[in-house]
Amino acid sequence: MLLATILRCATVAGLVILETGANAQSIDDARAAFEEGRFIEAADFAEALGTSVGYALAAQSLAVYGHYVAAGDDRKGFFERAMKLGEEAVRADSTNREAYYQSAHAVGRYALTVGTFTALRRGLAGRVRGLLENALAIDPDFAEAHMAFGGWHAGIARAGRVARFLYKGNRESAVIHYERALELAPESMIVLLEYALNLPELDREGGRERAGELLSKAAGLPARDAFEAFIHQDVLEALAESEGDK
Repeated sequence: MLLATILRCATVAGLVILETGANAQSIDDARAAFEEGRFIEAADFAEALGTSVGYALAAQSLAVYGHYVAAGDDRKGFFERAMKLGEEAVRADSTNREAYYQSAHAVGRYALTVGTFTALRRGLAGRVRGLLENALAIDPDFAEAHMAFGGWHAGIARAGRVARFLYKGNRESAVIHYERALELAPESMIVLLEYALNLPELDREGGRERAGELLSKAAGLPARDAFEAFIHQDVLEALAESEGDK
């Protein structure tokens, strides 16, 4: 996050209708499926709408499914399809910030399956950066895009001197983007988690202590859907690990 052929739908006055026999699906159906953890079904519903919003949700659904649910050998295939859907989302509406963000999300997940060296050789790091820059150009206050860009900079800084030279990723920029994401979305479980996971490396003096504080805050937040339930489990595991290191 399948490859079945899906009927394309017609858009009329902003309402999208998919004809599947006597049934019709909407973006609300796709979102409901995503929230309930029916990620493949959500992807199928959303892709069939033929809209940028639908493609973006489909890409997200498959990326989440591929990361959290799919068997190891199958993950790459889900991420490949998610990348294609992300591209479709951007192509369908170049002003949709979510299209760029979910496209970056899919490419980033795929990059993890091929390894750092291969990802750099294929230019995947530059591709992710470009997508996130476009998302932030559309909406400079897009918290999740700042979070992802913080992770991108942290990853490039960690990848070594050559990666830092080629892509200009650095710890200072990672902190700037993470702090902005936290400012914009202080109650976001995923922002708190992602920053906490990188803080010990970004701030080697007080980062570990602050990371524990962010994880504790995230652990107290309710999971509003199936995706956040996965995130919450990640939070609890990271918190237990951080407390075990004390």
